[in-house]
Amino acid sequence: MQTLYDSDTFAVLHIRPDLPELAEGESAPAQELHHAQMQMPRHGFEIVDKRSGKEVYLDGSWAEMFQKIILGWQQQTPTQEEVESTLDSYAGLAQNPVLVH
Repeated sequence: MQTLYDSDTFAVLHIRPDLPELAEGESAPAQELHHAQMQMPRHGFEIVDKRSGKEVYLDGSWAEMFQKIILGWQQQTPTQEEVESTLDSYAGLAQNPVLVH
């Protein structure tokens, strides 16, 4: 888990599977499993709306769309207002109360 953004209003976390490194001399089945994990890592983004105390988890195509936004932000740094406006549009999807953060 990696915190990508944290303000008074929002927090954005990137949730990624922790893939173990192969030790020297591991058997072929373990290597095959590791290879399969490398091809299809599941990841997602958790957006926490601190104002409402709710969060939304984006995975699948939602995560892919959100990742494109983040990549765009890396190309051209947005203002805090632009980031907060984008996150606010996702906050409407938030229905789950934040339990641990």
